Amino acid sequence: MKTNYIFETRMEVRDYECDIQGIVNNANYLHYTEHTRHRFLRSLGVSFSALHEKGVDAVVARMQLTYKVPLTCDDEIISRMGLKKQGLRWVFSHDLFRASDERLCFHADVDLVVLINGRLGSSPDYDEAFAKVLETDA
Repeated sequence: MKTNYIFETRMEVRDYECDIQGIVNNANYLHYTEHTRHRFLRSLGVSFSALHEKGVDAVVARMQLTYKVPLTCDDEIISRMGLKKQGLRWVFSHDLFRASDERLCFHADVDLVVLINGRLGSSPDYDEAFAKVLETDA
C-alpha cells in the first residue's frame, strides 16, 4: 500500500544509537518516529508541551513495526510520514529511508489517541491542526 506523505524531515544516526553489531538498536527507530511527529507538530505551529499544560495529551496506543534494512552509524535518515484519522485514533505511517540510496529501512504504523485530563476524548486542537494536511474524500 502506497503512503501519501504529508511531512518529511532528515536526521543522522549517532554512534551511541548503535549496538555491538554496529547497527541501530531496534528501540531507536521508535525515537526517530517520535522525533518526526514532534517536528511535524512544530511545522503546524502546535506545541506538544503547551497542549500538555492544557491537559491534552496525545499518547501511543498501538505500534506495528517492520524492520527492513539496518541503519548504521553516520547514515543520514529521510523520515517520511503519512496521517489518517480512524474514529478517535490518529494513525501515523512512518517510513525511514537511508538517504544515500533511498532504501526503505523501517516502517511503522503508530496509533495515537488523545487523553483530555486523563480521559479518552477528541481534541479540537489536534483536529484543527491536522485538518490542514489531511486529504478529504471528494
